[in-house]
Amino acid sequence: MPGQHPMHSQPPMPGQPPMPGQLPMPGQPPMPGQPPMPGQHHMPGQPPMPGQPPMPGQHQMPGQPPMPGQPPMPGQPQAYQQQPGYAPFPGQQPSYPGQQFPQQPQQRRLDPDQMPSPIQVMADDQQNRGGVFVTNEKGLVPPLVTTDFIVDDKGNSSPRYIRSSMYSVPVTADLLKQTAMPFCLVISPMAETVGAEQDPPVIDFAALTGSPTMGPVRCSRCKAYMCPNMKFIDAGRHFKCAFCKATTEVPMEYTQYINSMQQYGRVPAEMALGTYEIVATKEYCRNNTLPNPPAIVFVIDVSYNSIKNGLLQTVCDNIMDFIEAMPKDENGKSYTRVGFITYSSTVHFYNIKGTLAQPQMLSVGDVSDVFVPLLDGFLSPAEQSGPVLQQLLQQLPNMFHDNKETETILLPAVQAGLEALKAADTSGQLLVFHTSLPTYNAPGKLINREDRKLLGTDKEKQILMPQTTAYNETGQACSAAGVCVELFVCNNAYVDAATIGQLPRLTGGQMHKYTYFTAETDGERLAWDVRRVVSRPTAHDAVMRVRTSTGVRATDFFGHFFMSNTTDVELAAIDADKAIGVEIKHDDKLTGEEGVYVQAALLYTRRCGQRRLRVLNLALNVAHQLADVYRSAELDTTIAFLNKQAVWALRDATPSQVREGLSQRCARSLAAYRRHCASPSSAGQLVLPESMKLLPLYTSCILRSDAIAGGPDVTCDERSCAMYRALCADVSLSLAYTYPRLLALHTGALAPPPHHAPPTPLRASIDKITDHGIYLLENGVHILIWVGSMAASELVAEIFGVPSPQQVDTQVCELPHLGTPANTAARELVDQIRLKRRSAMRLQVMAQHSKEEGALRRMLVEDRGVGGEGYVDSLMATHKLVQKML
Repeated sequence: MPGQHPMHSQPPMPGQPPMPGQLPMPGQPPMPGQPPMPGQHHMPGQPPMPGQPPMPGQHQMPGQPPMPGQPPMPGQPQAYQQQPGYAPFPGQQPSYPGQQFPQQPQQRRLDPDQMPSPIQVMADDQQNRGGVFVTNEKGLVPPLVTTDFIVDDKGNSSPRYIRSSMYSVPVTADLLKQTAMPFCLVISPMAETVGAEQDPPVIDFAALTGSPTMGPVRCSRCKAYMCPNMKFIDAGRHFKCAFCKATTEVPMEYTQYINSMQQYGRVPAEMALGTYEIVATKEYCRNNTLPNPPAIVFVIDVSYNSIKNGLLQTVCDNIMDFIEAMPKDENGKSYTRVGFITYSSTVHFYNIKGTLAQPQMLSVGDVSDVFVPLLDGFLSPAEQSGPVLQQLLQQLPNMFHDNKETETILLPAVQAGLEALKAADTSGQLLVFHTSLPTYNAPGKLINREDRKLLGTDKEKQILMPQTTAYNETGQACSAAGVCVELFVCNNAYVDAATIGQLPRLTGGQMHKYTYFTAETDGERLAWDVRRVVSRPTAHDAVMRVRTSTGVRATDFFGHFFMSNTTDVELAAIDADKAIGVEIKHDDKLTGEEGVYVQAALLYTRRCGQRRLRVLNLALNVAHQLADVYRSAELDTTIAFLNKQAVWALRDATPSQVREGLSQRCARSLAAYRRHCASPSSAGQLVLPESMKLLPLYTSCILRSDAIAGGPDVTCDERSCAMYRALCADVSLSLAYTYPRLLALHTGALAPPPHHAPPTPLRASIDKITDHGIYLLENGVHILIWVGSMAASELVAEIFGVPSPQQVDTQVCELPHLGTPANTAARELVDQIRLKRRSAMRLQVMAQHSKEEGALRRMLVEDRGVGGEGYVDSLMATHKLVQKML
């Protein structure tokens, strides 16, 4: 099929060459006289297979003669070069003032370039699987998330919506246990389509059948929705459920609808596609009543800090832009009503009814028991408020210009927004703009408990768990009312993100943090992020249920949501940038012929107020052999899920226990592959399955990530934000954070046509950086641009507007507008990255030898650093663990 990668078949019979187009099993030694498989590596110090020359960059064991009949490699010693594990920057001493790195023991080392490369794996997948991915086959492994491809939905949901860690599921729980890997899904039900992809079609059964009460067709027992995996029996009078095997009578109106479709040679969408939407009837709404369109309330801190750093002015200057970015109906009118609350030590509501001469402010002084002082006029469509809203935005900065209050509240302001939306009988979002630790004597008051020395120790829970239950309780109340909290924190000191972040975590929102915020440097980033929040595809007042076929069931869920029972994921909102991790476990033996079927159904309210169901379907194979499980494993999904699971585990386990668990899991999986799937080979050889050859590297990256490891360079708030980010990220953002992208900008990426070339991706290692270069490093959160001390002065002048690398301004948060070809290309590249990552990532420019280089160090994940081992060390450690297990 187009875009389909040929699966590796079984190894050839002994003594026979492989069939044409057939490759030896990945990770197994090649047939005599054949070169090793790509991605198969000998462990350092092991001799090559008999009769074979050493791999490029591989040397004989020190002190051993060369292989019989072979001279030593020309120009190479017979032993490994001695390389320190943490090379200094080009032309630089091993450390610089203000930044100390551990000294590395001098040891004989493996050449890192001979180890599996993520850059090569991604490039190969793009070449082999870019193009169109057709979802017409059960258990078809999708392209990597880094690959550009277009999905043609032919019965299974797009991998943008749902990805599995395994596309051939072990037949028994014991077989799954041997792999040591999770069987899991990562679901992004509101993900955006790409290019020529079609949005999920909308089915209105009431309109199609002419029956006003006709809702979705479902299994009478397990309530699964009609999908391509259901089978019609009894001449179409009944259908057999793919999930529970029950038989359900087909409604007469639905039979007539199908027959009329078939007369025109068409198949209903719900029987042909993996993803589709159904218009919900009143039975699927709160109190059997169709909902109002969700509203948005701006909740704005007006304390002294907000005036001083320009937050209030920035928000007021941009609110009309935010409203303009909100989705519109076909006549160009916004569906969304907006409201305004401000707060410092008291809470202020605003009446913006269009018939008023000017806006009215009503204050609530008793913040211990917040009530809503007005209903009529609090929420209003922006078009109807017109001049009154404009007046309010002009008056607010002047009204609070002389406010000297530095102690603020937070929780009562959120409660005020919640009560206002409940009083209006609508779901919606609270966009909360906040500046400081809420220390005012009111509900939700917090103390400063920052103690960075505890991070990474067994006592870190003292500062990473909420210091009060009040925020969790309010978050649960918001979730129950369908109210999502988006928290924009513009702080210059500790704010206890671990505690206040519970509000977005429980409601499907997110905490956006702008440390040391000033309007001049961060105002545009804040405005970009708010526009994204109000414009992206969002499901409001939602609930999701994951159904599976018999033999397996969904057991554990990870993400930003609340669950009041064991099956329903309650989401005040879920948007295109969020994902939920789901672990699936066996409760019986599977049958090989049937396969495993998964259906995720999201019931939600659109921004226009229409209630809908979005249904995602995925069919997987069943594997009786471990080799088939490994062959169809999907590592990107596995890593995204392990990230979420590890962060969640930190609530109960110590950091060392979590790290040990991940390391052991990686080793057990590779040991099982070695024991059951690989042909006999030298005990000193580490054999890696082709689909999971990056598992040791990615595991090492998780272990040293800010979310899991923290470290002396990370604040308590940054650690908490990293944990929240990992918990709700989709697979592509999770992978970018796990393995940052390093691009060379001096190799033609910024040249004008026809000399322009795409930026060259490089492995995330200091070895790939030269002092003649200019590099961009990004991980979905930060963009770093590093300028080598010997970079070409002409290029430096074109990009930065200064004559030499030493004069580059490292205090800027954006590149200057110079209008030169290289400057324009660099700015466009930064914009493309932000669009791809869906965030106004902070840009930091750094010169070689500057103190800012520490941030770059932490993101070069293949090198040894303060946060953990380098790639070479972690691979050696994994190999030792595997050898012990064997």
